Amino acid sequence: MEPTRVLLADDQALVRAGFAMMLSVEDEIEVVGQVTNGREAVEFAAANPVDVILMDVQMPVLDGIAATSQITAADTAKVIILTTFERDDYLFDAIRAGASGFLLKNADPDDLVDAVHAVASGHALLAPEVTVRVIERFARQLDAEQSPPAAGTGPAPAVVQQPDPARARLLETLTAREREVLTKVACGLSNAEIAGQMFVAEATVKTHVSNLLAKIQVRDRVQAVVFAYESGLILAGDSPAEG
Repeated sequence: MEPTRVLLADDQALVRAGFAMMLSVEDEIEVVGQVTNGREAVEFAAANPVDVILMDVQMPVLDGIAATSQITAADTAKVIILTTFERDDYLFDAIRAGASGFLLKNADPDDLVDAVHAVASGHALLAPEVTVRVIERFARQLDAEQSPPAAGTGPAPAVVQQPDPARARLLETLTAREREVLTKVACGLSNAEIAGQMFVAEATVKTHVSNLLAKIQVRDRVQAVVFAYESGLILAGDSPAEG
């Protein structure tokens, strides 16, 4: 098998060198480049074969979130966001930009290697409990975006979440079983938990997940969480524990 090609994007030379050293001992991973800002990451990925980019958030010229948005839109590579801060706003913005994973810079070397392998294989690098945080953050964001400014000092009127029409149409292509699985994915359940609730084999759940991701045109189950809200399948304010 060809090694997974990794690009390192960080404005700190020592950080890049550290990650390169950690990854260089893996025969199945090849560090194909190092860049110092988001703009260079976008340009490198457009001109060279790259499978996974380890992307810092705070960089000059173009930050990691903006660079991720451009890279995923062009579908030139998958992105793992790296940061020293465990902040929900970075997590949320990274996922909305299309990142497939989120990792702290102080992660263990084994976790870094596992993250690269997981994302390169098409999996999302977020544990179910972290997915729940994404759900809660996304629900709050939708409320803020869709609620008009309050007039005077009175409370703002309640606003009904409006589904995105294009995503709502894609949602209609799912079977009833696939909609059920997507709902449970959006509630932060793992494949094993979904299999237990639906009384089916975990392999069956994996098949349903693979099929529904293709139909709704998203890369992984984390993007599926965002889709579930934007399509109207899950409403802002619904409990992540439900499903």
